[in-house]
Amino acid sequence: MKGIVFTEFLELVEDKFGIEMVDQLIQESDLASKGIYTAVGTYEFAEMLRLVSNLSKNTSITVDQLLCVYGEHFFDVLKRDYPQFIALYTDPLEMLSSIEDHIHVEVRKIYPDAELPTFEIIEKKENSLIMIYRSSRALHQFGLGLMRKTFLHFDEKGSIETENIIDDGTEVRFNIQRL
Repeated sequence: MKGIVFTEFLELVEDKFGIEMVDQLIQESDLASKGIYTAVGTYEFAEMLRLVSNLSKNTSITVDQLLCVYGEHFFDVLKRDYPQFIALYTDPLEMLSSIEDHIHVEVRKIYPDAELPTFEIIEKKENSLIMIYRSSRALHQFGLGLMRKTFLHFDEKGSIETENIIDDGTEVRFNIQRL
């Protein structure tokens, strides 16, 4: 997993819970990296799982809720660091439907070894989108946060429902409606 995902997660934890919580998470999580991350480095996904799980344990916020909030935060990171990607789109459904064929192509140019989920468009209409998320990492709640923030960015209202196709969350249907 790319280091930017770790560095931004720890930034979010510091912003929301304080530097003491960051230190506590690093101590409790028994990380091979010792919690020392660079944005361009690559780290084990298991480290992120331990950090999120321990944050959940220490805050009584579910892992799914934390991942969703982190996805919302990460949208702002993308907007700040890669505004050219977002500037190409005029509405949330247009942007969301281009994740696989455009946005991920551009991400791979910057991070060639990034392991990204796949998004298959099942149906696209003027005010709705159905897509299938697939990833062995089962971070669809992170994706949900990104999608929610996409609607906010374009100052539009939307409804996003998820349905696990595979119980472990490695394959999830997103039913997205513009309201």
